[in-house]
Amino acid sequence: MIIKSLELADFRNYEKLNIEFSSGTNILYGDNAQGKTNILEAIYLSATTKSHKSSKDKEIVRFGKDEGHIRTILEKDGAHYRVDMHLRKNKSKGIAIDGQKIKRASDLVGRLNVVFFSPEDLSIIKDGPSERRRFMDMELCQLDQIYLNNLAKYNKLLVERNKVLKNLYDHPENSVLLDVQDKQLIEYGSVIIRTREKFIKELNEIIGPIHEKLTGGREKLSIFYEPNIDLDNFEKKQRQSREKDKILKQTTVGPHKDDFSFIVKSENSTEAIDIRKFGSQGQQRTASLSLKLSEIEIVKKSKKENPVLLLDDVLSELDSNRQNYLLNTIGDIQTIITCTGLDEFVNNRFAIDKLFKVVNGTVTSEN
Repeated sequence: MIIKSLELADFRNYEKLNIEFSSGTNILYGDNAQGKTNILEAIYLSATTKSHKSSKDKEIVRFGKDEGHIRTILEKDGAHYRVDMHLRKNKSKGIAIDGQKIKRASDLVGRLNVVFFSPEDLSIIKDGPSERRRFMDMELCQLDQIYLNNLAKYNKLLVERNKVLKNLYDHPENSVLLDVQDKQLIEYGSVIIRTREKFIKELNEIIGPIHEKLTGGREKLSIFYEPNIDLDNFEKKQRQSREKDKILKQTTVGPHKDDFSFIVKSENSTEAIDIRKFGSQGQQRTASLSLKLSEIEIVKKSKKENPVLLLDDVLSELDSNRQNYLLNTIGDIQTIITCTGLDEFVNNRFAIDKLFKVVNGTVTSEN
């Protein structure tokens, strides 16, 4: 699957935009705050229905306007597909595929697989567990429709249960609802845990060799899933936490509390360390890059096709060795890269298939 073109209307700082991409490497360059990242955000929305910035639709629509539009033309095996997204400030977004409106946004997810890499991703290791869960969820939702559906049901139920807990003092009769909700949370949560367990196992097999190459064989990286609750005692722990949940007015156990660790063993040390807590900034950044490169390989393996790679000004954050490794990994993947200048590509003799200059919401093709 590749992106043929993108049209925007009243999206972020774009009044109108129509851009056609190469199936190879596309470079969007220009000063900061000109609109480069907004183009990647629109593509990410077209693939996942969500902004990588966790922005709400009303924040995405161009200032002073009530509606915005995204149209993405995709190509797979010679056939073309059109995805239309209607963004509204005061209503939920509307989505159509080839002119047919879809009832659920989740019906779009997985048609176009993207891997988004930004400087913020370089801190995923040292950030809190929520960022690592978000990484797992965004990747798994693109790959597994069953996971997507169960996660959506779990999250909706979690909001409802927390609302009951917050209002129990005024409505003690609603306590009986918790029994029904707990049963459903266990049902949906168990699918989430099993899928995450399998995902981390597959990820571990891929990330090890990548990280070893990135570090010149000096480090070995392993990832370990840290579920908040085990499947065999989910029901027991849920029941035991009931009184605590009532006091804290929130659900304290379940996969919404999961995490995963990054354990590194260096060639000059006999001890393995958890680099979330004890790793150097260099170790954390290298592990983050390994994680993103592994994401590409997982999509290839699972979907039997290449994802679209979106690199948002990330090369300026990497040293030359890591830049070269990343650029050499791209291969035949459609890649859309933003940057402020072209020096790093010229110095590395990087092949550019299409070059665009972005200035204040205007995009000009230069080749």
